[in-house]
Amino acid sequence: MAPSILVKPVPSQILSFNIANIDDLFPGFTIGDFAVLHGSPTVLPLSLLLTVRAQLPFQLGGLETNVVFVDGGNTFRLYHVSRIAQLSQLDPRQVLERIFISRAFTAYQMTAIVLEKLKETVDKFDSKLVVISDIAGLYLDKDIPPKEAKDVFNQLTVYLSRFAEENQLIVLATYFPHYPSRRNAFLQEAARGRANVVMSIRTTKFGQQLVLEKHPLFSLGYAAFPSENLTIDQFMEGD
Repeated sequence: MAPSILVKPVPSQILSFNIANIDDLFPGFTIGDFAVLHGSPTVLPLSLLLTVRAQLPFQLGGLETNVVFVDGGNTFRLYHVSRIAQLSQLDPRQVLERIFISRAFTAYQMTAIVLEKLKETVDKFDSKLVVISDIAGLYLDKDIPPKEAKDVFNQLTVYLSRFAEENQLIVLATYFPHYPSRRNAFLQEAARGRANVVMSIRTTKFGQQLVLEKHPLFSLGYAAFPSENLTIDQFMEGD
């Protein structure tokens, strides 16, 4: 009898970056993923890129969906999103109208938005992508006792992991660079530990690289961003 061959299933809905080299390493996010992207300020333009690409048809690497953007540090950049939409041959106004932003200015607001309002918001706008921007920043506030911050953040990340799977959508959390501290190290480890997909951006003398640190199916490794890629360098610089 011929030996059996294991074949990895190909997900029907994949949200890709559509960036040369990167897609070879990481074909894209799939429904049910709780992903964490960390390591560099570049995580912001990458997350904004995905808020646009998620609106594209399935055959173009999108999800044909509205997007919920939970802004943890006033990070949303309207100009960047408009520029990405133009490069994607989409109407910037229509793209922005399909991104629903919830802003948090304190850790308590962030916790309430996620634990109490996120399910209602996702259902209302029929969204298959939730972006949690700068997920840890507000929990690093020195006015919040360290133990309270750690306990609540743990609860938050556990919830998001289950939320992505139970609601059959993608949750992408960006973890911005913050001043090194015990609390920051703990929160980063908690976020990475709860996620099933973890990626980082690192800068080398040859340019920026995306490192796939954790994934249930894809081989881990790294890939360089092409130097001519507008979505990384020029979107960070604005005009």
